[in-house]
Amino acid sequence: MYREMNWPLTLYFDGECPLCAREIKLLRGHAVKDHLLFVDISNSEFDANALGFTFEQMQSSLHARFADGRWITGLDATLWSWRAAGLGFWATPLTWNVLRPLLEFGYRLFCRIRPHLAWLPHPDSGSRCVDNRCAVPASKPASDEQSTLKNKQT
Repeated sequence: MYREMNWPLTLYFDGECPLCAREIKLLRGHAVKDHLLFVDISNSEFDANALGFTFEQMQSSLHARFADGRWITGLDATLWSWRAAGLGFWATPLTWNVLRPLLEFGYRLFCRIRPHLAWLPHPDSGSRCVDNRCAVPASKPASDEQSTLKNKQT
């Protein structure tokens, strides 16, 4: 069934969340070309309103959108992002009707406690922390990075 999906799937994730960032790192490492794109909603340039959501709504659960504009959230976003990365086998339990209510409950619980898990180690912690102070590096638009690269090459 998922082979017929309208790829790519764009996954909207919170890069500030240590657990979320670990999952995204795994998914990026396995992502099937042209099947899975990533958007970090914690990036200062991200505008949830442009998508018809508030930032709080985007933070409240995982969101993903297929190329045809269909949105999926929560466990479905997790399932399809893992499938798009070629790791669908590991997410198969999310399709089992007998487990789905329990998994939905667990997911809602995770979403409630997720903001309180910021103390967990972030996968990018080494590059985010200097002199006992940690911060997310400022993002640059791709055009600025390309301009900087061109200037360095000339």
